[in-house]
Amino acid sequence: MKIRVGSRESRLAVIQSEIIINKLKMLDPSVETELVTMKTTGDKILDRTLDKVGGKGLFVRELDRALLDGEVDITVHSLKDMPMEPELGLKIAAYSEREAANDVLILRRGETELNGAIGCASLRRGEQLKRLYPGIEIKPIRGNVITRLNKLDSGEYGAIVLAKAGIVRLGLCDRISREFTAEEIIPAAGQGIMAVETREDYYNELLERINDENAQCCAVAERSFVRALGGGCSIPVAAYAQTDGIGMTVCGMDARSGELVSCVIRGYAEDAEQLGIQLADGVRRESMMH
Repeated sequence: MKIRVGSRESRLAVIQSEIIINKLKMLDPSVETELVTMKTTGDKILDRTLDKVGGKGLFVRELDRALLDGEVDITVHSLKDMPMEPELGLKIAAYSEREAANDVLILRRGETELNGAIGCASLRRGEQLKRLYPGIEIKPIRGNVITRLNKLDSGEYGAIVLAKAGIVRLGLCDRISREFTAEEIIPAAGQGIMAVETREDYYNELLERINDENAQCCAVAERSFVRALGGGCSIPVAAYAQTDGIGMTVCGMDARSGELVSCVIRGYAEDAEQLGIQLADGVRRESMMH
């Protein structure tokens, strides 16, 4: 039976979909796949920041519709780009093993020092960058990774900040000028993890077999934290979880009050969702004290 895989058209999105396709074929070499690419609303609207045009759901809307209409069987997304709640009738069927979760700084090609504004598409990143680079201008930037790199090298920015996972998957690690630790810039919920989405009534046992349980556990904790704060891409919140399969540590950040507040919680991986909710409560209390 053929598995039709829906993807955004960008080079990174196609590479990520091909990673999932290769995982499926490693498990069953006889499986037939078809890659179906499409441009999403988020790829078309590049003159406004995401919080002004409807949030990260703009990157999945057309792909969700293709799933619901039966045009594709699964779709592959960067989990950090997905809304906190899936479209009615859809589910996340598998989570990939997590690539590096942290953010990186990329300078203009040929330069070794920061000269000019930092291009940043995320309120989460922006608030944390202000602490690391006081006095440096943070300018919004839109477009896929390649588009942003072109804007950087053309002189529009002195540097840009991107997720390391995308840079690794694109084979562009030579462009990295600085790696931020998760303590310096807490990543977006789900960053570095790919999600395979499908219809609630669609089943393929291969999807269960490619699922990474540790990544799923971390994703559940991080996304429950953001969800508990009523969050999406339009508010500056972040969460990052680590687990060995038994214990779990989750850190969270909220900068909505104008003050950057962060907390850490530890517990058992089996309580991932509840840990995210408890962490959100802790961050709220800290925010009230500020």
